[in-house]
Amino acid sequence: MNKNLEIDNVDIKILSELMKDAKTPYTEIAERIYVSGGTVHVRMKKMEKMGIVRGSSLNIDFGKLGYDITAFLGLFLEKSSLYEDVSKELLKIPEVLTIHYTTGNYSIFAKITCKDTNHLREILHNKIQSIPGVVRTETMISLEEKVDRPLMLK
Repeated sequence: MNKNLEIDNVDIKILSELMKDAKTPYTEIAERIYVSGGTVHVRMKKMEKMGIVRGSSLNIDFGKLGYDITAFLGLFLEKSSLYEDVSKELLKIPEVLTIHYTTGNYSIFAKITCKDTNHLREILHNKIQSIPGVVRTETMISLEEKVDRPLMLK
């Protein structure tokens, strides 16, 4: 690895500040960690180039937009070698929020959001369960999300 691409405590401090609030201006982060705004900008570009930072996102309360169901799906595949093909099909479904290739009972573990139970049934029956290679699914509906946080770096 190129020495210039190693991360240090300054990088960790920058990431920690941004994980608290991704909208924090670089100049404010710079003041908090006692470096220049330019340093924060250059360090962020470096970490993006390294693939450590992959963009930013909004944390949206989907319930307030009419999506009242969050569910986790365990997908059983005909063969584990179908993971890539099934994942590509899952990516086409807007309600699918995350896709994980897992060990254990399921080949894929996914998180989806739907407007109501009828919408959930439609997504499961007409979209997910009709993907070639999906043998069956197990659905777990979330009753409440208590914690959704980033890993706090030290």
